[in-house]
Amino acid sequence: MTIFQSLPPSVLQAGAIFLSIMIEALPFVLIGSLISGLIEVYITPDKVYEFLPRNRWGRIFFGTFIGFLFPSCECGIVPIINRFLEKKVPSYTAVPFLVTAPIINPIVLFATYSAFGNSIKLAFLRALGAIVIALILGIFLGFFWKEPIQKENPIACHEHDFSHLGPARKVFQIFIQAIDEFFDMGRYLVFGCLFAAIVQVYVPTRILTSISASPVLAILLLMFLAFLLSLCSEADAFIGASLLSSFGIAPVLAFLVIGPMLDIKNLLMMKHYLKARFILQFMGIVTVLVLLYSYMIGVML
Repeated sequence: MTIFQSLPPSVLQAGAIFLSIMIEALPFVLIGSLISGLIEVYITPDKVYEFLPRNRWGRIFFGTFIGFLFPSCECGIVPIINRFLEKKVPSYTAVPFLVTAPIINPIVLFATYSAFGNSIKLAFLRALGAIVIALILGIFLGFFWKEPIQKENPIACHEHDFSHLGPARKVFQIFIQAIDEFFDMGRYLVFGCLFAAIVQVYVPTRILTSISASPVLAILLLMFLAFLLSLCSEADAFIGASLLSSFGIAPVLAFLVIGPMLDIKNLLMMKHYLKARFILQFMGIVTVLVLLYSYMIGVML
């Protein structure tokens, strides 16, 4: 107790904010990890391929919305996309899934709803932004992109085949996969919560006010922050909610939309499996669309 009493009030305040964000976010990270383990064990790209529509437009919409029923955190989405492409799922189906699956799935939607005081507005705007961007990317790949996006000899991803296991062993593997996912996501969550706490306590209000006075600058700043923090989509809403009072709705919306689509860990994984030319196009399109979408929402609201 003496140690805590000797600490400066600002440190105690930052610690309290850090713990409050962590406590709010951890249940959703845990649930997301369990669902990720379930998908890893029971659902394969072959099963998804069986349900693909025959026409191009149908496949674009299928890839955009299947994430609602086939949720996956962005932490493991790139290897899944690589397996889809290997199973001849077209890029204009796989890439929209890459964009929307970490955002429109029920766990992330409910986490976003909870993080912003049980308000549906940010959850809806976040999902809408992801859907719009996914459809534009799907149309671009389906009608204007004429070459494969996957490397000819991609570095093999570490795949597991659990089909031969009995029910008890499959349940055991679900928990093994979930534990790995939980600790992998947890390290990013800790850094994100720590950063949010430091911003709220130590960054002078006048600096935040001057940044938020320029909507485009504030949006770009939080987009870059989302890229650096590489938070999982089950937890980033709680970080975003803590930044809302400092930056406003448009920058926080940009933070929530671009984070699951484009961050450091995803970019490194994409580099292994996908062609550099496509990655550059993807980064450019996503950045411009998120900037325009969040700015327009900020103007309208």
